[in-house]
Amino acid sequence: MKRKRLTQIFPLLIPIRIWQRNLFYQIGLYLDKNKYAKTVGDFLPYEIAKEKTFMINEESGYDIIYQKNKVDNLKITSMTMNKILIYPNETFSFCYLSKNSKKYGKYKEGLVLIDGHIVPRIGGGICHLSNLLYYTFLHTPLTIVERHGHKIKSFPNPDKNSLDGVDATISSGWLDLKVRNDTNNIYQIVIDFDDDYMYAKILSDNNLNKKISIINDNFKYIKKNNKIYESVEVIKIIKDKKSNKEIKRQKLYDEVIEVGYELPKDVKVEEM
Repeated sequence: MKRKRLTQIFPLLIPIRIWQRNLFYQIGLYLDKNKYAKTVGDFLPYEIAKEKTFMINEESGYDIIYQKNKVDNLKITSMTMNKILIYPNETFSFCYLSKNSKKYGKYKEGLVLIDGHIVPRIGGGICHLSNLLYYTFLHTPLTIVERHGHKIKSFPNPDKNSLDGVDATISSGWLDLKVRNDTNNIYQIVIDFDDDYMYAKILSDNNLNKKISIINDNFKYIKKNNKIYESVEVIKIIKDKKSNKEIKRQKLYDEVIEVGYELPKDVKVEEM
C-alpha cells in the first residue's frame, strides 16, 4: 500500500509546503553557477520561430470562468518574461522569471492537476504558457536543459491541429522549464495576445540559414493496466532555408501520457 504524504493527511499544510519548497528552489537558483537570463531589451531584427495556441478550452468540462481566469493569469506571467534577452551561455528559467509576477497583477483561480484530480487553484493554468514556449524553443538552436511533460492529459486539445507530446508542465519549487543558449547569437522571447490566441516568437540578432520544424509520428492510444495512454513520437526536421532541402531528421523522444478524459467510442485503442 502506497504511503500517503504528510500534506495528503493534513491538507492545511499544503500552502506552507509550497512556500517552503519555492523558497528553497529560488535560493538554489540564486546560488547556481549558471547565469540566468533577466535582461529586457529592444526587439531584435530577425524572427527565428513563431507559434500560437488557442487559449480557451470549451471542452474542459468545468465552469468556463476558470478558462477566462487562466487567460488573465497567462497575461500576468507573460509580462515577467516578455522581451527577455538570452545571451550566449545564459539560461532561461521559467520559474526564475515568473516569481516576479506580483509586480504585474494578482493571479486568479484556474484549473490545476493535483494528485490526479483537477481542482481550482490561484495561478492555475500558466502551464499553457510554458507549453507554448517549450514548443517554440524546439524550433530554435537553443538547448533544452529541463522539461517535464504532464503525467495526465486532462482535456482534449483545444486546437485539433496542435501537436502532441510537446507540453511542459511547471511547478515552482519542483518543476521548471529551462533552455540554455550554447550559440554565439542572442535570442529574445516575445509573447503577445489577441482575443483567441496567445503567440510566442523567438527573435535573434543574426538570421539563420536553417529552418526547424517539429512533427508527430506513430500516434496511437494504448491500454495498459486498465488505463488509456496516448503514445507519440516527436520528430525534429532541419531544412536549408533557401533550398528547402531536408538536411536532418531526428527522433527527439517518445512521449507516453495517461489520458484523463473519456475518448470517443470509435477511437481505436491497442491492448498492451
